[in-house]
Amino acid sequence: MSVHPDLHQHYVQACQNLGQPENPFIAHVLQEADKNDKIRWTKGITLKIAGNNHLMPVQRVTDDDLQVLTSVFCNTAFVTGLDLRCNVLTDAGAKHMATFLQENSTLRYLNLMFNDIGTSGAELIARALHMNETLVYLRMTGNKIGNKGGMFFASMLQINSTLEKLDLGDCDVGTQCLIAIATALTQNKSVKAINLNRPLLYSQEEVTTVHVALMLKNNSSLVELHLCKHEMKNFGVEQLCEALYENSSLRYLDLSCNKITRDGVKFLGELLKRNQTLEILDLNANRVEDDGAIYLSEALALYNRTLQALSVVSNNLSGKGLVALSDAMKTNMELSYIYIWGNKFDEATCMAFSELIQMGRLKPDCTDVEPYEVDGHVHLAELSHGLRKHYYWTPSCGEVMNKAANASLAIAAVSEH
Repeated sequence: MSVHPDLHQHYVQACQNLGQPENPFIAHVLQEADKNDKIRWTKGITLKIAGNNHLMPVQRVTDDDLQVLTSVFCNTAFVTGLDLRCNVLTDAGAKHMATFLQENSTLRYLNLMFNDIGTSGAELIARALHMNETLVYLRMTGNKIGNKGGMFFASMLQINSTLEKLDLGDCDVGTQCLIAIATALTQNKSVKAINLNRPLLYSQEEVTTVHVALMLKNNSSLVELHLCKHEMKNFGVEQLCEALYENSSLRYLDLSCNKITRDGVKFLGELLKRNQTLEILDLNANRVEDDGAIYLSEALALYNRTLQALSVVSNNLSGKGLVALSDAMKTNMELSYIYIWGNKFDEATCMAFSELIQMGRLKPDCTDVEPYEVDGHVHLAELSHGLRKHYYWTPSCGEVMNKAANASLAIAAVSEH
């Protein structure tokens, strides 16, 4: 193309052609994009039309708005990413998006999280991905597609060979869907990251965890796995750990908000003694307790030299366990990020972590506590740092450049588009 296409002008024209009123928010985003000619022609652009944008007045994107947008982007090669999170798109909007995905050959990133897409919308998008060969990252988080909707994505994973990251967290998927996805991933060689957080499980038998474990034994491409809120207990952790002895690809394991106790952490401790690939372990909101922390600290102090980030936030730890973890950091120089807020801090804990920070062993951006002194006593204050700090929300100040405060991006940027 010799002439740079004018996105805003095309949008105005498309609104007139389709008899739709202009959305001022979309118009503004496109006008801003038109100013960045140089960027879009060198590496493509991601258009952020997110309904939770705090920096400008937002009129949320509707199904009709999306129809206009897809007609504008149809022949626009430089739009490689589309962020439509937190809008009011329904199954009708999903139909427009599905048609677009079948025809488009440049879009690599699509974020539809927290819209109102249901089962039929999920089916349309999943079927479109049977043929699409360019989309690499899809986020469906928070759309209530249900078990049936999730099954369409499981079928898609058996056919599609380009999608690398799929986010189905908080989508109300069920046991049948989780088993189907785990089965598909035993054969799928392209998916590197998958989020299966908060399914609706009605059984205490952990049958889904068993299938995920079987998948991990056979899968050699998955790097990032999120199993938050799976009602997982010690039996489930044991199954996963046994599988991970045979897995040499997984770098990020999220087991947050489960029912793992110190006995389950014992299996993780043994795994860490031999595992050479795991870099991020999220145990946030379990019940590790001091004994569990000691199992972890022994493995980290004496054997493991690959784990870089550990979260034990809200795990009923007291000084004994927390001090053991801080001591492990003195001998293990690889462990750089540790998150401990929500536990019981005694004076020994406050002193230990204050010392780590003051001697430069633990960088202030790499933990969620900051020491301060009152009347000669050291205390710890909370910092809003974490493994997935900007996962569900965008800060009102705009883009945050410091990745160190969001460990999952700083270490293994599998989740970034």
